[in-house]
Amino acid sequence: MATERQPEPLTVHIVAMRRRYLRSVLNIENQVYPRPWTMSLFLSELGLRGTRAYFVAKVGRDVVGYAGLMVSVDEGHVTTIAVDPAWHRHQIGTRLLLAVSHEAIAREVSALTLEVRVSNTAAQAMYRRFGFTSVGVRKGYYAETNEDALVMWAREVDTPAHAALLGRIAEGIRGETINESARRW
Repeated sequence: MATERQPEPLTVHIVAMRRRYLRSVLNIENQVYPRPWTMSLFLSELGLRGTRAYFVAKVGRDVVGYAGLMVSVDEGHVTTIAVDPAWHRHQIGTRLLLAVSHEAIAREVSALTLEVRVSNTAAQAMYRRFGFTSVGVRKGYYAETNEDALVMWAREVDTPAHAALLGRIAEGIRGETINESARRW
């Protein structure tokens, strides 16, 4: 049985998403989603700074992934998370979800939710590592493929136990993550 080769440790910068990154974000969006978000939708989301936070992951000058958070009272919703297929298996999604989680906690969120395709077992496994559990299914949620979405929640994300979980996840990342966004973690 062949063993999978570990990728080289990387230095990944997590930065607040800005308009200048949107061409790269849209390139990834078009690769990974059958019905990608548009430039105008991203611009609209970026304009809602009071309730939204979006991040990009960069390796050198290249945008290799992005993620977003919407906050409503004391709950957060992971609106999107995507990684350039060429950068899968480099823990980019993990780094982005850490950034989103820390931002949610900084915004005094106590629970996080998201939807994920029922066929995307790799993403589901990552979310479970972050304390998300499945609570239901939204039938035909992804209209373009008529695929169901698994609804997942992570509760009590504002507790010391969850902070310890995030710390263990961060310690398990190969390489360095530099968070250049407004909030430090």
